[in-house]
Amino acid sequence: MSDDKTGRSQEDSKQVDINEDKEIAHWCEFFSCSEDDLRVAVMAVGKSLNTLTKYFDK
Repeated sequence: MSDDKTGRSQEDSKQVDINEDKEIAHWCEFFSCSEDDLRVAVMAVGKSLNTLTKYFDK
């Protein structure tokens, strides 16, 4: 797989960091979920904001 991000939107390249407390709090509020739910989602679909948004059906 190539690391070329050409053709990707800026949202696609955003990553959710679950190793920082402030980030966890922000994304839990954004997705209206618990920290455990956020971690499960990241394990299921990865850290991409785009895929997590689809996962949580935002």
